[in-house]
Parts: sequence; structure tokens; C-alpha cells
Amino acid sequence: MKLLLTSAGVNNKSMHDALVDMLGKPIADCNALCIPTAMYGHPWVGPGVKAWQFISGNSENPMVDLGWKSVGVLELTALPSIAKERWVPAVRETEVLLVSGGDALYLSYWMRQSGLAELLPSLQAVYVGMSAGSMVMAPNIGELFVGWTPPNGGDETLGLVDFAIFPHLDHELLPGNTMAAAERWAAGMQGPTYAIDDQTAIKVIDGAAEVVSEGKWKYFPR
Repeated sequence: MKLLLTSAGVNNKSMHDALVDMLGKPIADCNALCIPTAMYGHPWVGPGVKAWQFISGNSENPMVDLGWKSVGVLELTALPSIAKERWVPAVRETEVLLVSGGDALYLSYWMRQSGLAELLPSLQAVYVGMSAGSMVMAPNIGELFVGWTPPNGGDETLGLVDFAIFPHLDHELLPGNTMAAAERWAAGMQGPTYAIDDQTAIKVIDGAAEVVSEGKWKYFPR
């Protein structure tokens, strides 16, 4: 699986070009599935109007509205209650997964509960994450980002990449998301980390990470 891990969607030409390159064909020729699940675990975004805005392509974060051939919805909380043969083929056949922001631990929990987590490494799709949808790929997120608490506690996520992400760097509506705060967060993490703003993404192909940015970011090695 190829990953495009963004802070706030595909916000500029550099990220858009990277996505098209990863797809290997125009966006208009690709079928996508969007995953809004992370939104329900976060008090700022869902459930409600913001979940609808993401699914319908009416949010401020370019993902669902990029011009896909088709877009379906994959709601992870529903999957444990239906047979796998009703949804696994659709996931295997899709060319893109569009994963919203929200709460990363809530998303990680439902990715595991639904069975999607075990499928992800074998998929040929391009995974496009936004905020929590990107953070969930890391081994853990750090105490700073713990909101919803999983049944067994902790801050562990999927560990499909070896680095963690501090999103929305220097965002005007998040005054606590400064570079100094990112440095303190990074110092408490066990592995390498990136702080990225909303004009930055991390492209991962075959485990190799590359920053795609028209904005501000910093890498913290460990």
C-alpha cells in the first residue's frame, strides 16, 4: 500500500501531483472509498454536520471533492455486524482510501475491530489520510494527542510506519500547535517524528518516506 499522509487534505499542487503519481493515472479514472469513522470520536467534528460535509465533499479539506470517478462510504463501526464477504471485496477493489481526521485512537480501535487494519498491508490502493487519518499509521501518537481512551488505555496505534506525526503545525485556530510544542512532544516519543503544517504531506512507498510540502515542517530523528 502507498500512503499519502496529510495534515488537512490535498491542499496544494505539490500534494496533488504526488497523489496522481502514486495512482499512476488521472484522479477522474479512479474509484475511492471514504472513511469518516475518526470524526465520531472527536468532540469538535462529529457526529453531525461535519461528518456529512466530509462524506459529501463539502468540507474545507480537499479529499472527497478531488474529482474521483466514484466515491463510496466505508463506515468501520458497522463492519463487525455484517459478513466480511459483503465489504472486503469492495475494499480490495478500490483504488483509493480517503480517511478523515478526528480522533486517532478511536480510528485505530475501529480499524482493528472491523478487520480493516489486517487488510491494509496487502491492499494495492493508495491510502490518503488527513490529520488523525494520518496519525493512525504511526506506532503511537503521544499523550498530547490522547482524547478518546481505548478500553485497554495507552496511545498505541497501527504501527504501519515507523514515525509519528504532529499535524496542523502553526495553525491559526490551534494556538497550542507551535514548533516549540512539537519539539516537546517529539522529545517524549520513542521513534522519529514529523511536525507538519496543512500545506505538507508525507509520501510513503515501500516503507520509504518523502516529504511533499509547500509549507512548514520539521523532522525529529531519534
